[in-house]
Amino acid sequence: MILFASDFGFTGPYVGQVHAVLARHAPNVPVIDLMHDLPAFRPEAAGCLLRATLRALAPGSVVLAVVDPGVGTDRDPIIVEAGGNRLVGPDNGLLAAAFVDGAAKAWRIDWRPDHLSASFHGRDLFAPVAAMLAQGRPVDRTPVAIADLVRPDREGPLAEIIYCDHYGNAMTGLDAAGLGDDALLEAAGRRFRRARTFADVPAGGALWYANSLGLAELAINCGSAALQHGLAVGMSVTVLQGADPN
Repeated sequence: MILFASDFGFTGPYVGQVHAVLARHAPNVPVIDLMHDLPAFRPEAAGCLLRATLRALAPGSVVLAVVDPGVGTDRDPIIVEAGGNRLVGPDNGLLAAAFVDGAAKAWRIDWRPDHLSASFHGRDLFAPVAAMLAQGRPVDRTPVAIADLVRPDREGPLAEIIYCDHYGNAMTGLDAAGLGDDALLEAAGRRFRRARTFADVPAGGALWYANSLGLAELAINCGSAALQHGLAVGMSVTVLQGADPN
């Protein structure tokens, strides 16, 4: 199957046009809309979220991933094979951050369509390539070293909010497994104590928990952490070990 993830949103013509291209080039391949509200203009945060999402799914798919603020520039289009999936998208940190643990290979995409819009490579370039890969058709490409892909300057986990969901829960780029039970997370001046699930604190109480993707997530039981505390994508998160939660 093809898993399609982007920052396009569902309003406007963008997702529909990409689906039309995929249907034309790979009519018998199912396409799953993984999500279309990846953090806009933030490839690293989007890649971190994509990585966690793919980790929770069975491998074996072609992943069409587009968060591309540098569309139309000299950044390369690439294919990355990692964790049993093949990822197609821009070389801007998005796919490098989306690696599933394990060995990876990468290629620069040399194939070009007859018409390539300067502002919509998701439709004109990445979608046809994803369709070709899903059908086992060859794609003109050149191997590149994983070390040569665009990567973030920082080292270690992404200690910031990378997504706020419908409920106002705020996902962070921190792997929950790497945090102790006594760790407090602080964002926007508010501290969150670890709990297993929402009902472990009173209604209206703050908590952080290991969400279903394995990320540390800030929440309010029966409330919106985003609304109550002004949490938003891009805000930094500080890890405090054994600190006073008050």
